[in-house]
Amino acid sequence: MTATVRPDATRNASPYLYGQETPAAVQVLESGQYGHTDVTEEFERRIAGFLGVADALAVASGTAALHTALLAAGVGPGDEVIVPSMTFCATIQAILAVGATPRFVDIEPATLCVTDQLVMDAVSDTTAAVIPVLFGGRAVDLGAVQAELDERGVAVIEDAAHAFGSRNGTRRVGTTGALTCFSFGPIKNLTCVQGGMVIPRTPKEADSIRRLRLLGIVQSQSERANITTYRVEGFGLRYQLPSLNAAIGLAQLDRFTATEHTRRRLWHTYRHALAPLDGVTLVDVDVEHTVPHLCQVRVPHRDQVFAALRAQDIGVGVHYPPNHLQPAFADWRRTLPATEQVGEQILSLPFHQHLTEPDIEHVVTALGQALKSAGGSRCATC
Repeated sequence: MTATVRPDATRNASPYLYGQETPAAVQVLESGQYGHTDVTEEFERRIAGFLGVADALAVASGTAALHTALLAAGVGPGDEVIVPSMTFCATIQAILAVGATPRFVDIEPATLCVTDQLVMDAVSDTTAAVIPVLFGGRAVDLGAVQAELDERGVAVIEDAAHAFGSRNGTRRVGTTGALTCFSFGPIKNLTCVQGGMVIPRTPKEADSIRRLRLLGIVQSQSERANITTYRVEGFGLRYQLPSLNAAIGLAQLDRFTATEHTRRRLWHTYRHALAPLDGVTLVDVDVEHTVPHLCQVRVPHRDQVFAALRAQDIGVGVHYPPNHLQPAFADWRRTLPATEQVGEQILSLPFHQHLTEPDIEHVVTALGQALKSAGGSRCATC
């Protein structure tokens, strides 16, 4: 795929390649060096430089980033982790993977994000961490309660899978003091095809994550090439990011300014087109500070509207079914009124860099027709 071959605009999401990714990947393939190599380390250095941080540690996926971050923060059995139910299930699976339990909390309906008050209302003696989810790319500011969380020994681990490039005020996500986890999956703002990154808070955390992602081995791959043995100091996983994926990420990073501009422009186009529609509430991503990952609306009769748009081959989606209502997580179910209401209303519109203004006009026109067919009434609770 190249930038000149636009897939069907009705897809909900689609990777966007600028063209440099293919020769970068071919160069790695021709080198015969496919593991965690100097290409991966260059990707880490470039991401650290982009953010202005000391360390950026590449891992195999966004889920791997969350898993290793929780382990590095010392979260384990008997601990509770505060997390919004409105997130992808990977966030919850990472909590369970370290033996901790999720404490589901509600969200602010306008943003689909947690607030400092919702977090602090849930903190207990067993709380070891809080995972604010930066939904749609919007930063979550827990600065007002950071000192109290620190005093209680509660780690803040940002699930920034949607939020690479976004800002909290003037500071990039990843630089505001939290242990931050990015995803570079196929449809993210920056893609490695598959991959993730952890931004540690301290050198100790960085060393821990380096060992965790490499089966507990202390020496790096390049260091092991010149010694006859290596030392395993603890538990670890095979979570390294291969150089092939890193090469694609480097090519994407070179064009990230264009990515930011395009995604903001498309979101503004949607906002303007949606404004006249009765019964539609656009989820606020704070677009001036955000590199948007999604364009979401809340609508009445969501399931009927979804079906009507799908029947026209328009790739709407639902991000996400609330996790506290999932059978796998039933042991931790509790009543979350805002999440449950939003879970019945939320609709993700097609949003990717292949879209044109006529595509967006087509989607919005179809959405208006679907709303009329489904009942046409204003959403009194949106």
